[in-house]
Amino acid sequence: MTSETTAATTPAAAGQRRGEPLPHGLLDDGERLAREELRELQVDRLRRSLRHAYDNVETYRKKFDEAGVGPDDCRTLADLSRFPFTTKADLRDTYPFGMFAVPMDQVRRVHASSGTTGRPTVVGYTENDLSMWADLVARSIRAAGGRPGHKVHISYGYGLFTGGLGAHYGAERAGCTVIPASGGMTARQVQIIQDFRPEIIMVTPSYMLTLLDEFERQGVDPRSTSLQVGIFGAEPWTEEMRREIEERTDIHAVDIYGLSEVIGPGVAQECVETKDGLHVWEDHFYPEVVDPLTGEVLPDGEEGELVFTSLTKEALPVVRYRTRDLTRLLPGTARPAFRRIEKITGRCDDMIILRGVNVFPSQIEEIVLRTPGVAPHFQIELSRRERMDHMTVRVETRPGTPAGLREAAARAIAKDVKDGVGVTVDVSIVEPETLERSLGKLRRVKDLRGKR
Repeated sequence: MTSETTAATTPAAAGQRRGEPLPHGLLDDGERLAREELRELQVDRLRRSLRHAYDNVETYRKKFDEAGVGPDDCRTLADLSRFPFTTKADLRDTYPFGMFAVPMDQVRRVHASSGTTGRPTVVGYTENDLSMWADLVARSIRAAGGRPGHKVHISYGYGLFTGGLGAHYGAERAGCTVIPASGGMTARQVQIIQDFRPEIIMVTPSYMLTLLDEFERQGVDPRSTSLQVGIFGAEPWTEEMRREIEERTDIHAVDIYGLSEVIGPGVAQECVETKDGLHVWEDHFYPEVVDPLTGEVLPDGEEGELVFTSLTKEALPVVRYRTRDLTRLLPGTARPAFRRIEKITGRCDDMIILRGVNVFPSQIEEIVLRTPGVAPHFQIELSRRERMDHMTVRVETRPGTPAGLREAAARAIAKDVKDGVGVTVDVSIVEPETLERSLGKLRRVKDLRGKR
């Protein structure tokens, strides 16, 4: 192994050598593509994927025919804008397997969303899909600073949720040792981290904060652990949360992006060298950003709704899938061939209109994170009072916080929301670990306006 390769094999070195590319031998073939080579590959794969979807999925055949387009009408990447969108409703309407493009005897695994807001969306994977997925998560782990031989503590939930198994097989493909902790049993996870000494943790950012609270409850300094990199995903998180995690743990906190309908974690990854947004693995997923209202494709650099078309998926190809996530496309940096998306901190369907004011949970999170005496765990509760919409922000306190500081925190949050967001809210400070969680994620918004 050369001295250059040795220097880049630890996450700490990757952070110190900020902006320098990885040694050539640590990049896979896709990462070595020039931008023009990538575009040629994308056009070829896009045409094949559109044909695969049209020939094998009745829903796509009907949607294409109604829009007056066919697979052969896509000759350039720009032609994709002529094709219809796919939405979560399409997958729900064809539940469970109606969007699959291969016979069931070729499907090797099925995942599904939680279905908390309706029927779950069901995703299938062929053997090739699973191999490609593992490759891309392995690529993501390397981009985050992981290397063969590192131990990866996985606290994403296992089961129908894509997070746990997606991270698991990707870490193994990257040559890492997997610690499949899954979610829950927080005290035990803290003990395992101390005993097994992993270098990497993969978990939702909100559950990472729960783990840090448990470390401190047990009298253990989180900065003293073996952890060097945290790969955080499955929910939006802000730069303020990144700063809190890094300050409390002395690790690199990087973002991973994915959604089950597209494949799961590993669609895009933030690189540890730059921490400047997520590089989309464009050799497998073609991104667009569109106006959420009109559907018009926006130029790179403008914020809108993120849309994906799969280029290599077999079991469940997706054509212009509307993610509802808000972001913008930017030029590549650490991986120049691949464009970046900004860290996603909001969704079209997360926006709350309260008495005429647009409110995003990320705005509330920023205020909570800078308020002394409270934990970074909060929930927005919407209700109706005398025919008017009302918002209550429920925030967990930190253990041992005196009553006076809790009251001061509630007043400070209410004032900052009024001054910074422009709405009046109630603030309720609640006991630690009392807000509802699912698969390690906090349920950010609880809408009671339709209930008596």
